[in-house]
Amino acid sequence: MKYRELGRTGMKVSEVSFGAWAIGAGWGSVDDRESLAALHKAVDLGINFFDTADVYGMGHSEKLIGRLCRERSEKIHVATKAGRRLDPHLAEGYTPKALRGFIEDSLRNLQAETLDLLQLHCPPTGVFYMPEVFDALDGMVKEGLLCNYGVSVEKIEEALKAIEYPGLKTVQIIFNMFRQRPAKLFFREAGTRRIGIIVRVPLASGLLTGKMRRDTSFEKDDHRNYNREGASFDRGETFAGVDYQKGLQAVEALKKIKPDDYTMAQFALKWILMHDAVSCAIPGAKRPAQVEDNCRASDLPDLTPKVMEGVRETYEKYVKADVHHRW
Repeated sequence: MKYRELGRTGMKVSEVSFGAWAIGAGWGSVDDRESLAALHKAVDLGINFFDTADVYGMGHSEKLIGRLCRERSEKIHVATKAGRRLDPHLAEGYTPKALRGFIEDSLRNLQAETLDLLQLHCPPTGVFYMPEVFDALDGMVKEGLLCNYGVSVEKIEEALKAIEYPGLKTVQIIFNMFRQRPAKLFFREAGTRRIGIIVRVPLASGLLTGKMRRDTSFEKDDHRNYNREGASFDRGETFAGVDYQKGLQAVEALKKIKPDDYTMAQFALKWILMHDAVSCAIPGAKRPAQVEDNCRASDLPDLTPKVMEGVRETYEKYVKADVHHRW
């Protein structure tokens, strides 16, 4: 496992880390024993950064990670997110009082005294134009509730606005073979401010694993079943916003250029890691075998310029017209 600086946070994190949405809720059935086995396997393989949120099973994911931290002696960095529990989820709800309440709940769930990293959880665009929100977070850092704060965003425009706030240290954003736009202006601007970049949805909700077919079915409580058109939250979170059938076509094209000794998941993760601006990718996993497959991407050889060009051509041919201008 290789490690990278997470911006100005002082944390050095595994470049393949762990996204804990799937072990909380929203991805079909899950077994806590298997989830804990996956979490422990991640630490065994060198993962030291875990990303969760208070709404992943309404605290359940946080509690599992808190248990992991108590059961291991290794240094583990935990990032969580807050804001999506607001109902309605409106910009004006992001008050210092509300944020403090969410943070205190997360501290209890994790059984921690301070949060390594607190991220606003894809807030409404208006929040990025409310300096009082970021002033409040600065105050909570001084108070010791947080060590660092950042944002998780849907749109590049939100990310560019967020990094104007001097106290903000990380941005979590969707970036993968099907969502390539962040690699341009945003990565350059983030680099000038030493912003840590956390890549979520790196496997396009599993589409880039190459294991899905036209007739693949998903459980009722799996967002890949109910959120393809954005019925519950931004559609970009499900299959990276790509039309499922077009995505399958693109995956078949990618399989033809994939190096022989890579799985499709490893290919997708290695492509992300080829971008030096990225601090880490946070693929999800519900089983130890998935963790092992993901982690191996860190130690595989770099992709050749020819393969990288093939990925760009596939993106432009199959999905760019549908996604590039939206996020």
